[in-house]
Amino acid sequence: MNGVQEVAGSNPVAPICPFAVNKNIRKEAVVVVDKSCINVGILGWGTVGTGVSKILINQNTLISKNSGIQLCVKKVVKRTLPASREGIELPADCLTSDPAEVVDNPEIDIVVELIGGISEAHSLITRAIQNGKHVVTANKALLAEHGGELFQLAKKHQVSLNFEASTAGGIPIIKTLQESFTANQIQSIYGIVNGTCNYMLTEMNERGVDFADVLTDAQEKGFAEADPTLDVEGIDAAQKLTLLIALAYGVNLSVDQFHVEGITDISQQEIQYAHELGYVIKLLAIAKLTDDNRVEARVHPTLLPERSLLANVGGAFNAVCVIGSAVGPTLFYGQGAGEMPTASAVVADIIDAAKSIQWGVSSPISQAWLSNSETEITVCSIDDIETRYYLRFVVIDRPGVLASIGNILGNHNISIASVIQKEPHGTDTVSLMMLTHKAREKNMKAALKQIYTLEVVKGDAKLIRIEEEVAF
Repeated sequence: MNGVQEVAGSNPVAPICPFAVNKNIRKEAVVVVDKSCINVGILGWGTVGTGVSKILINQNTLISKNSGIQLCVKKVVKRTLPASREGIELPADCLTSDPAEVVDNPEIDIVVELIGGISEAHSLITRAIQNGKHVVTANKALLAEHGGELFQLAKKHQVSLNFEASTAGGIPIIKTLQESFTANQIQSIYGIVNGTCNYMLTEMNERGVDFADVLTDAQEKGFAEADPTLDVEGIDAAQKLTLLIALAYGVNLSVDQFHVEGITDISQQEIQYAHELGYVIKLLAIAKLTDDNRVEARVHPTLLPERSLLANVGGAFNAVCVIGSAVGPTLFYGQGAGEMPTASAVVADIIDAAKSIQWGVSSPISQAWLSNSETEITVCSIDDIETRYYLRFVVIDRPGVLASIGNILGNHNISIASVIQKEPHGTDTVSLMMLTHKAREKNMKAALKQIYTLEVVKGDAKLIRIEEEVAF
């Protein structure tokens, strides 16, 4: 029987919902929409879309047993037809090349957007929401640019917009920040959230491979795109950081509002010198709450102590360290990309959306995307951060060079912690490495500008920030 059953008192005719019911329903009632099957439409049948359909069809009995939800794959959109996938057999007439058969289909309850990109995905998700459909997406670029608009629209039409797979693949970091950390003030987040860069840096560190060679290797193995710009320039990690910051601090940022730096300038020299100093280089997405209630937001290569757990996250794996006021340090680790890990996160969102339909439960949404007022928390400029630094100068090998550089650093309130000078290799120049104590970024910039005027300094310094206070 389809329809709505309203159950009151101590003799319910349906299982008690373990989630909070819609606040518009009277407290003694549980609303159950009796649907024999929740219909799912998938936009995009690439790697992740294939994984999602495999799980929904091949694990249908397990999903029903564990969640009490019956899910049915109604339509799958693929641009080029016909096609088949190993390990999955779609129902008859399921595959289509027309997205309208999903977003405008009155029989479909949940739309899963996996086509990527921004313009088309934005248009299709908007139509789906306006048609009263719950939406699941893995599209971090879309949410980074249009999150506010889409979540407002979802609220207006009383549907959920779930996005667990948008950040860190199979790691349930979105749900954790939305739900498990609700009673915590998030003090800081440190994330290795781009598997391509982590794979490349791991290979450079462990096998001594140069950047250009390891990029080619990553492309051949499918870890990097033909155009790797979004990954290696740090943009992908920055888009994911905007979502984590919105959930943690209620601040809705765009990528151009904070410092973003990729790994294209990391050479084998820096990898080796970092190792000699007891560090490993990782691309980190960092968010911190400052004492004056501002948020540090930055993405850049970072020196981590070799002993730390984050430094030992290798290959294409992801890890996110979250430090909360009550829970303390926590670490989430797993595969950040790939067919099945990402599909697992997408299916978890589909099940949550199905519960919204079945039980009248609204999925939690960050208030950053729903607030119409200015937030009390502002973004801290990169110039105001304080951290330690690794510096490498190429200088002429003559007496007094270290003193000249040291005096300029000192005049800008930058204290040197240690210095290593390499032997010259058949030229009159040497590499001079320094580790500093904590210093302010704007002081470092001013000092370097003055140091570059010294005739003994050849070219710009290599600068990498150091994070020693990561909990892991």
